Amino acid sequence: MSDTPRYYEELFPFTAPPAWPGPVPSALPAGNSGIVGAAPAPTMPFVTDTTFRDGQQARAPYTPDQIVHLYDLLHRLGGPHGAVRQCEFFLYSRHDREAVDRCLARGYAQPEVTGWIRARPEDLPLVRAAGLRETGLLMSCSDHHIYRKLRWDRERALQEYARMAGLVVDAGILPRCHLEDVTRADIDGFVLPLAGELARVCGPRGFKLRLCDTLGLGLPFAGAPAPRSVPALISALSARGLQPEQLEWHGHNDLHLAVANALAAWLAGCGAANGTLLGFGERTGNSAVEALVMHWIGLTGDTTPDTAAIGDAVRYLHRRSAATPSRP
Repeated sequence: MSDTPRYYEELFPFTAPPAWPGPVPSALPAGNSGIVGAAPAPTMPFVTDTTFRDGQQARAPYTPDQIVHLYDLLHRLGGPHGAVRQCEFFLYSRHDREAVDRCLARGYAQPEVTGWIRARPEDLPLVRAAGLRETGLLMSCSDHHIYRKLRWDRERALQEYARMAGLVVDAGILPRCHLEDVTRADIDGFVLPLAGELARVCGPRGFKLRLCDTLGLGLPFAGAPAPRSVPALISALSARGLQPEQLEWHGHNDLHLAVANALAAWLAGCGAANGTLLGFGERTGNSAVEALVMHWIGLTGDTTPDTAAIGDAVRYLHRRSAATPSRP
């Protein structure tokens, strides 16, 4: 027995978050293979934000002034190497569009301002009018949604989604296809055929897939059954030719595994993990962006993110919540 203290400083440095122990066991390469229309990418993995879309679905909507202030804080948090790569926005209301215009006027390379629309042709002019290079497209993919909510069958869903993705790329915009409720979807019977059809329609112009764990049912274990296993889902899509920068994980926290699932997605070869500031979001919330950034520092060894922005965001939101009158 040694009397010399051992503090494991190689794992727990005094001036940074805990480091990943040894080489990162990840399928992620460094850099970006260059999707047409995509912003310059930091070394993967990276974080994306949905504070101004999903993050508003369990609270009073943010005002344009609040959105701009929080967007500035996300820019600080991402640091000079762009750990927080993108923020997505609703485009439907006057306040939404004002917030987008004001954030674009900031001129930040990161986080890139992106949109979110339904997979309906009448929504596409909103993205064009905003001058955005990328937009999310809602594509519900579980049979619960296809048959019971949309009243479609799988073939119609596949054709409608592919047609909309084609319209988006024809407009010179990169489609980010949100596979809603993917952890209850038939991966072999629908998700993989849809990915193949999107690849055919979009061709070299490119597309992305956001894998949405809508009910927080994902599990971070490779041996879990399909479709709940996050690593198995990422591996299945990667085996079909999807590159890391085309894949994004969007988790909810119903079973308190949102951040664990995001890490599992990164390590399985998913380029992006999506979250919201403080985890605010629908029901139990989303992965917390600030937690993802702290893990990003540990995984990459890059300490350039301005983590003081986390405390500033907490204080700002606390003050604003205290000043907001209760709803009747």
